[in-house]
Amino acid sequence: MSACALCSSDGELSEFAVVPKEEVVALCDVCHPQVSGDAELDENHWRCLNDSMWSETPAVQVLAWRMLNKLSATDWAGGLLDMLYLEDNLRQWAEYQEVVAPTHVDSLGIELNPGDSVVLIKDLDVKGGGFTAKRGTAVKGIRLVENNHEHIEGRVSGQKIVILTKFVKKQ
Repeated sequence: MSACALCSSDGELSEFAVVPKEEVVALCDVCHPQVSGDAELDENHWRCLNDSMWSETPAVQVLAWRMLNKLSATDWAGGLLDMLYLEDNLRQWAEYQEVVAPTHVDSLGIELNPGDSVVLIKDLDVKGGGFTAKRGTAVKGIRLVENNHEHIEGRVSGQKIVILTKFVKKQ
């Protein structure tokens, strides 16, 4: 690894795996965080794709296509994207999107974890329980419902109930 696969910088390089094939390319410390989404895109830096999009390395072509797509609102990137041709198998690779499992979040968007304590933000009629769980009630030691990110379980008035995450606030 002697130069960045995308911008040809000879600065500090690190490996980047191009998913889902996990082919590795060397990226500089400017390209790497932007490609991985850890840093804001510097539009001018990516003008280097004018050269790297023609690379003979499939993983570099895929990354160039992905970055041009992210920047496609700019005239220059849209024009380059129109010129870039990828074989069907490379286009499928380039279009691959990792599926991120949804997380359980409270009414404010704060992530919930097993064992957390929450407070009800609304009076809730407990079906089959014959009572109303009042707003402000603390529910300790919650359990996350695995197949539904909108549901948690907890004990209120000694009964195990299912609660919608939109009606709780993490303590």
